Amino acid sequence: MIYQIYPRSFADSGGDGIGDLPGITARLDHLVELGVDAIWLSPFYPSPQADAGYDVADYRDVDPLFGTLADADHLIAQARARGLRVIVDLVPNHTSSAHRWFQAALAAAPGSAERQRYIFRDGRGTDGAEPPNDWQSVFGGPAWSRVADGQWYLHLFDPGQPDLNWDNSEVRAEFLDVLRFWLDRGVDGFRVDVAHGLVKQADLADWHEPQEILSGQEAEKPRPPMWDQDGVHEIYREWRRLLDGYPGERILVAEAWVEPVERLARYVRPDEMHQAFNFEYLLASWTAPAQYAVITRSLEATDAVGAPTTWVLSNHDVVRHASRLGLPIGTARPNGIGIGDEQPDGATGLRRARAATLLMLALPGSAYLYQGEELGLPEHTTLPDEARQDPTWERSGHTQRGRDGCRVPIPWEADAPSYGFGPTDASWLPQPPIWAEYALDRQRGVPGSTYDMYRSALHLRREHGLGRGTLEWLSSGDEVLSFRNGNLVVLTNFGAAAVPPPAGKLLHSSGPLDPDNQVPTDTTIWVEV
Repeated sequence: MIYQIYPRSFADSGGDGIGDLPGITARLDHLVELGVDAIWLSPFYPSPQADAGYDVADYRDVDPLFGTLADADHLIAQARARGLRVIVDLVPNHTSSAHRWFQAALAAAPGSAERQRYIFRDGRGTDGAEPPNDWQSVFGGPAWSRVADGQWYLHLFDPGQPDLNWDNSEVRAEFLDVLRFWLDRGVDGFRVDVAHGLVKQADLADWHEPQEILSGQEAEKPRPPMWDQDGVHEIYREWRRLLDGYPGERILVAEAWVEPVERLARYVRPDEMHQAFNFEYLLASWTAPAQYAVITRSLEATDAVGAPTTWVLSNHDVVRHASRLGLPIGTARPNGIGIGDEQPDGATGLRRARAATLLMLALPGSAYLYQGEELGLPEHTTLPDEARQDPTWERSGHTQRGRDGCRVPIPWEADAPSYGFGPTDASWLPQPPIWAEYALDRQRGVPGSTYDMYRSALHLRREHGLGRGTLEWLSSGDEVLSFRNGNLVVLTNFGAAAVPPPAGKLLHSSGPLDPDNQVPTDTTIWVEV
């Protein structure tokens, strides 16, 4: 069970409104009490923060916003003392435009060794005034920017995030050294950002389809030239050999937006990564047939390569599932929700989110939680547009709200400044007034609270070895899913009518049973048999 920490929004020790590493260290006991096994830290490296730290200027240090390298060492040591593993984010698809390499490339001539570290090309059209191809940035607008001497550089995300050239041996050697740097400091592994994007199709061919981070592979369409190229696997095999040379267990986790799941499974073959986020599961509709299909296909695909399946419902890039599931079933996944947009039904969203979580935590494999979901936090769906900082908001011409709504600093204490996020009222994104009702101190020790549900579920998951178990389907109809994992039977009711529970001892439930002891709609139960 791995818990994602988004450092700038977890806990602020200094009062400047931005979370930091000492703040995380001070809250580690919460994670032990919750029952997680490891933490994954989103980037804390020196960065101009063009994309909230995913534009890295130095891979071997800590941004002063978050503390110092000594603070990182202390955090790793304190986590280890509590039995928590530490996974750090690695961003290898691109650097920051402030990185010393890119600054050297700008100062060098076309064709130079400095430019070979990135993807520079001459433009098309008269005087090279048109971009080299038609690729679009995931954040909106062209994926190319022109420099003073007329050449263009590729950035699949923000212009402040130039893509590296992974055909360059110097780039490959540099990241092996970065891996060693953090492994030698005691980290237990790496979550690899945009793991499916490092290698581009050699001819940089035009792509006439919509540009999305999800590969969207379909049988009748070619694979996008910027995503999921076969050459990425050679890179990860080399990384795996490096990690295997260190004592103990180390892990590589792929953030690979790849469909279908059978293609994703290639990233977790025995000599590559250990885990890959299952975004097809995250995106699946809240219906029994859709959930049955994606769970079955996911397990079959990873079983075929001898790897565990990885389950996730929320992270720092998507609308929190307590809100996403409050939209009408079948609604396309929104890129943020704001004032004037269709608003989710909060009660329905939380009820379904609790049921989805209890279903997920009973599945065999590895599960990831995103900070604050154990409190039932919804998306901040009324965040003022003038407060938005995600580059998607500006680059899309204000047509996509972006990811700020899931990144709002989380509440710890209902009556404290910034709801206990820090010692002052400062908060880098405004927190909504409803945060008080979700604060940890309002939920800890309260039977039936979302925090109580998560904590109980995580301890039962460990006690019954569910992550290492196997799944046997018992029912896969249009309204009810039921399966057995070890000595637990898990049932989720997606239908409108209540259904009887299976025989046995009720261990856990995402919500109360009805007066007739039936399982109501949007409810998951665990029964010991």
